[in-house]
Amino acid sequence: MSAFPVTPREGAVRFAVRVQPRASRAGVDGVHGDALRVRVHAPPVDGAANDAVIAVLADALRVAKRDVRIVSGEGSRSKVVEVAGVSVEAVRALAG
Repeated sequence: MSAFPVTPREGAVRFAVRVQPRASRAGVDGVHGDALRVRVHAPPVDGAANDAVIAVLADALRVAKRDVRIVSGEGSRSKVVEVAGVSVEAVRALAG
């Protein structure tokens, strides 16, 4: 397992995500470079993939969707995501 940067913030953590839209299966799929790879079924049209990324991460981290937000990269496959109410260790465990 390779480590990727997870930055603690006040009550939240931030980390990079690399999205694969239109994937055959949805879920967290390890690390891609220095980012967590997230596969989603949705196409990158009208924010559908962004919504799917939020849903996948909320489910994987067992938090509400409102606790997950895309900080930057809404129009890109590479994004920075902030999740409230989770620890750095919990996010790194997803890479496992």
